[in-house]
Amino acid sequence: MAPETANEPLLTPPQQRRPGYRALGLAVTAVLVLLVLLLSAAGPLRPRLFSPPQERVPLTLLAGAVEKGAVCLDGTPPGYHLKRGSGDGANNWLVHLEGGGWCSTVEECSNRRMSAFGSSNFMKPIRFAAAILDSDQLQNPDFYNWNKVYVRYCDGASFSGDAEAHAQDGTMLHFRGLRIYEAVIHELMEKGLANATQALLTGCSAGGLAAMLHCDDFSARFPQEVSVKCLIDAGFFLDVKDISGERSFWSLYDGVVHLQNVSEVLPRDCLANKEPTECFFPAELIKCIRTPTFILNSGYDSWQIRNVIVPGSSAPDKSWLSCKDNIRNCTSTQLEVLDGFWNTMVNALKVVKDKEDWGMFIDSCFTHCQTLSRISWNSPTSPRLGNKTIGEAIGDWHSGRRHGVKDIDCKYPCNPTCSSLLPS
Repeated sequence: MAPETANEPLLTPPQQRRPGYRALGLAVTAVLVLLVLLLSAAGPLRPRLFSPPQERVPLTLLAGAVEKGAVCLDGTPPGYHLKRGSGDGANNWLVHLEGGGWCSTVEECSNRRMSAFGSSNFMKPIRFAAAILDSDQLQNPDFYNWNKVYVRYCDGASFSGDAEAHAQDGTMLHFRGLRIYEAVIHELMEKGLANATQALLTGCSAGGLAAMLHCDDFSARFPQEVSVKCLIDAGFFLDVKDISGERSFWSLYDGVVHLQNVSEVLPRDCLANKEPTECFFPAELIKCIRTPTFILNSGYDSWQIRNVIVPGSSAPDKSWLSCKDNIRNCTSTQLEVLDGFWNTMVNALKVVKDKEDWGMFIDSCFTHCQTLSRISWNSPTSPRLGNKTIGEAIGDWHSGRRHGVKDIDCKYPCNPTCSSLLPS
């Protein structure tokens, strides 16, 4: 069974709460709104409460996609959204790879064709009004005026597959994520990316995994004097057992790797000693990446708790269903399981400490994808480590303003800056 796909982060859907928390949620929201109003003159963290809505950025379909074989699952051309930079950011580029789960069987991939995660027929213009994509200098001082690209995700294998198969109805399924990535980057190079003085490859969730898979390839496309870095948001997926004792997430990744033939993008050093599926996991990938990279993740990642630790296939009881819905509902015994997940992540990230030009921000908030949410990125209610917001920590690392930006939080529930309004 495929994991849940993430909500479209740029359209900022209203947060959903269970009916039992409605009154409490309204009270907390009122207090936080009052806090935001009181801090509205607080310099760089001033929220954009009354700013006019950003214009929608149109979808650009990849030219010659069919001829290149670089197509979505249903054979339609893939697309991206490009917003041009200005001023001293005119030659700086941020390329973001969209996330949205995976498909590991023919049936799952067939179903994705009826959504924007499998067909450009369903893709619409979007607003670049979120966090790292924001054009407001106060909210996003390090990247506000860069050229920004949001590459849509329609292959179901983190932009990494190269194969095809027949669906149950006899039509063709196109697993061409690798070709999509290569063709889109090639087209962007012709549109100015080749002249970049700074370039940052980013991604969230399945897009974060994609940015990890392609980080060194992306860097190799530029002259040595160009500053090229990668930012991985909520893409550090772990191979751990679920509550029933099964490695269900391994099984999902194994299906993706073999169905979509992703071996071409996997590190050769890893493949020499390990199975392809193991090399698809970030714990192995980070050992091979040479490009400066920043890892942003929650040690209590809400998506992984719901889909890796407590997936539907593990037949969770009511108590676990309540826990995965909201970490505040978890019992002490359940928190011990989640603490084990935290320990596994922190241990896997020890290799980052030895990489001098890398950075990380591992908080203990129940959330997922933090570079595409204003609340998470750089606001009065943003998570903080060392009194730095996520936006400030990443900016410090990227610009070199601060060395050794490798922050790991304490275990849940120690961090008082973990707001209940964070996207989960």
